[in-house]
Parts: sequence; C-alpha cells; structure tokens
Amino acid sequence: VHLCTSPNYHTAVTTFAGNALHAKHTVVFMDRWDPEEALRLIERYRCTHTHMVPTQFIRMLQLPDEVRAKYDVSSMKWAIHAAAPCPVDTKRKMLEWWGPVIWEYYAATEGGGTLAPPDEWIKYPGTVGRAWPNATLKITDDDGVEQPVGTPGTVWMRMGAGRTFEYKGDSEKTNKSHDAEGFFTVGDVGYFNEDGYLFLCDRKSDMIIAGGVNIYPAEIESVIHEHPQVADVAVFGVPDDDMGEQIKAVVEPIEGVAADEALRASIM
Repeated sequence: VHLCTSPNYHTAVTTFAGNALHAKHTVVFMDRWDPEEALRLIERYRCTHTHMVPTQFIRMLQLPDEVRAKYDVSSMKWAIHAAAPCPVDTKRKMLEWWGPVIWEYYAATEGGGTLAPPDEWIKYPGTVGRAWPNATLKITDDDGVEQPVGTPGTVWMRMGAGRTFEYKGDSEKTNKSHDAEGFFTVGDVGYFNEDGYLFLCDRKSDMIIAGGVNIYPAEIESVIHEHPQVADVAVFGVPDDDMGEQIKAVVEPIEGVAADEALRASIM
C-alpha cells in the first residue's frame, strides 16, 4: 500500500505512485499535505511504502509527542526520501521513530544517482549513499579536474553509455550541464569519503562567498532546524561592501512562539 503525500507533477512522486499502480498495489492519495493526516492514513490503510521530502519529516516530528504516539506506523516498510538535503538530526529522529525503514536517494529529473540504505546511513550519517547500479559519479573542480577524497567539488553523474537529455529550447544550458565524457551536473557540490559514499554540501548557485570563503547554506539550515522552536528556515547571501556577501537567515517559528529577540538569541 503506497501513500502518495505530494503533488503528482513532481517526477519522483508520480513515478513511485505510478509504479505502485502498475504493480497492482493500493495507492492512497492525500488531497493536501497535513502531518497528522499522513499518520492517520498510514494507520488506517496499513501503508507500507511512501515517498517524502525532508520538510514532511520535519513537520511530522514537530507534532506533540502525544499526537505522534496516537498512531501506529509499524506497517511502514519503505519510507523513501529525496529532493532536498535532510538534516542529520531529522533523519536520526525518523529512524528512532519509524525504525530502519528510511531510505534516501540522490538524483534529479535529468537522471541519477546514489542510494543510501538505512544501515549504511547509520554508519555514515549525512551521506546520500553510493552510486546505484548503472550509474557513475565523479567530483571535479571548476576546471574539470577530478578531486581527491574529502575535497568538495561539482557532482557529475552518468546513467549508462550514451544516455543523455536536453533542456527544451535551451541549448546553452544543455551544453553547460554536460561534459565530453557524457556526464551531466545539476550544479550540486559534494565530496566522496574514503569508502565512496557521497556527501552533499549544497547547490553551487546557493553557495555564499564571504571574504573568499565558500559557505554552504544547507549546512547552516541543518543546524538551525535542530532548534525546537524553529518550524522552517532559509539561509542565503546578501551583498556586503566589505566581505562581498554576508549570511542571512529567515526563520519561521513554530506556532505559538514569538519571533522576537529572545528567539533570535536562542538560535544564535
């Protein structure tokens, strides 16, 4: 039984729900996302599979303990997530709550990618996994030189020999996203550890450069998300005459918490 929690115009959402239908599985569609309703549906229909994004994990974890305890989610076997960076603390709490059923992959509509089973993520917290079958990945600097273990660079992927794509009506973007070896990139920055597991830093276009130092907003967002009074956060760079850019964070408090100086000080 597959629980579809998001709009079907997303590639992954419609792929997973569609594949479930083709396999003659029951599919439960939510009319709109609501964290408690998702838990209610899992219990009512004994859902076994779902595909979510980290924000949905965060919203479920923000429910009061007594609300989360009301629902039986033990039927869930495969809770797959992707599409955005998942804070390490969020993933760890989901594993503690739902058990070792949280699977992560890294890919794009253009192709992919990597897969992180729960046991491997527990061994390497924060990883998005290793290359899945028929995929090859590499990390390069801005000159296309492959980077050593532990050194961040642009993430490039290749899905089998001769497989490619193009951006409709944008040949310049198509050419810039491919290299001579048939690899493509969507502009993400990451690095491999010594065992070949990929760790993402952020999207290159989101990177902040302050005083010549590369700063990845996703890493800061991941830390701020751990604050118990934060519902959501976005970190970005703004122009600065001295440093080139400075870091700003826009924070949405949880319901009932004032967006005041006390909260700002607590987050800092």
